[in-house]
Amino acid sequence: RALSPRPAVAVRCQEGQLAVTVRRDLFGTGRPVRAAELSLGTASCPPLSPNPAQAFVTFVAALHECGSTLQVTPDSLIYRTTLFYKPTPSSNPLIVRATPAEVLIECHYPRKSNVSSGAVHPTWAPFHSTVAAQERLQFSLRLMDDDWSKERLSNGFQLGDSLRLQADVTSEGHVPLRLFVDQCVATTTPDRSSFPRYAFIDLGGCLVDSRAEDTGSAFVSPRPRPESLRFLVDAFKFAGDTGNQLYISCHLRVSPAAQAPNPWNKACSFSKASGLWAPLEGTAAICSCCDTGSCPSPG
Repeated sequence: RALSPRPAVAVRCQEGQLAVTVRRDLFGTGRPVRAAELSLGTASCPPLSPNPAQAFVTFVAALHECGSTLQVTPDSLIYRTTLFYKPTPSSNPLIVRATPAEVLIECHYPRKSNVSSGAVHPTWAPFHSTVAAQERLQFSLRLMDDDWSKERLSNGFQLGDSLRLQADVTSEGHVPLRLFVDQCVATTTPDRSSFPRYAFIDLGGCLVDSRAEDTGSAFVSPRPRPESLRFLVDAFKFAGDTGNQLYISCHLRVSPAAQAPNPWNKACSFSKASGLWAPLEGTAAICSCCDTGSCPSPG
């Protein structure tokens, strides 16, 4: 990922204090971190009262505060502290959408010169995802690039990214078809029944991951064509899992394109704006079972 020209973390070393400015979009993913998830030093000093409308969070602390340490060398006085990012746990305890990060901060004071400061950039370790799909007839499931124009060449993601998944079926020789995704399950092994497992699409077409407070997961409207279905899923990993791979298995199904969507054939996302489930096609009634869990089994 190309870093923004503006540093994510900037440090100003002043005469008796340091000022740390943190970009809310800390990782350059377009998903701002919360001010409450950031702290300075081992004493967990909070930032100045943040303005939610601002793109930056600011810390100001005396050089000896917040658990900082001092090293004296023949040429310099070096004050060290650490910026901590500790993400709020996901509303689903089974999965993790962000990992903690630490940024070491140093202020160097030449013992016989003027004070200067420099910028510090955070680093983070990406995790990788491998998508596997079972083919039946001519079904396919692909990771797509950012504008959906072609298949994504890399299957590596960082927490905070969005996976763009496109399911297709080739319908030559058949009546026109409409494609649905009944279920998608993420696991740490190719065995879709293994544990831990997370069904982010379930109940015959409910994108249940869109119900979580901290996600932008959704089916993409409109469809490019009836036999194709696109959906976004925010990247995640399993809590406590030290591996760097996820396997995604999806059950794809078709119905005649002339048949109207119904509780058996649906693609439903949760709209945080309205607080209701919304269908990609059809009436809202077909999604009512996504909350009750009583969706009928597809025929």
